[in-house]
Amino acid sequence: MRGKTREDLDLIEMLDPVAETVGYEIVRLRLMGGAEQRRLQIMAERPLLEDGTGGDMNVEDCAKLSRAISEVMDAADPIAGEYTLEVSSPGVDRPLTRLKDFETYAGLEVRIELDRVAEGRKRFKGELAGVEDDQVGLNIEGEDDVTVYFPFAWIVDAKLVLTDELMKRGADARAARVDAENDNDLSESEED
Repeated sequence: MRGKTREDLDLIEMLDPVAETVGYEIVRLRLMGGAEQRRLQIMAERPLLEDGTGGDMNVEDCAKLSRAISEVMDAADPIAGEYTLEVSSPGVDRPLTRLKDFETYAGLEVRIELDRVAEGRKRFKGELAGVEDDQVGLNIEGEDDVTVYFPFAWIVDAKLVLTDELMKRGADARAARVDAENDNDLSESEED
């Protein structure tokens, strides 16, 4: 899910260490377009830490990662022809592409699409119930007390649904980040 094509997956393999070196994780990578003009789209974030911090990506972070990736891409030249590099945050209604994402966002509403029919369909909406082994649990919308588990390998697309709860969680995380930055600014000015 982090990449769709073999070319995407090869680029992820090459760029994951670059992102990690400068303090980020690639959430998703897509190389799109035809032979004339291509676009390399990378969604990334800071790793989520035990204390709940991280998991975000601001404009300065995007620029820093873009510079690091550009250096490697210019040297390795893995894409034939012209392309545009776009580095962004996954956003509040982010895609879930790694097994750990399904753990992190348990309790929130999600849309999931499978590569095969299960329970009579391929698309599901409901509340994430977490992860057991390599299976993603989902409390299916409209079906009380029904939790189904799908192998992570079956999931081809998953995305958080924009809800009031998700918006509140995002606002709370931003407020905590701003408070932490203000505390850092205060302690640095006291040292001067």
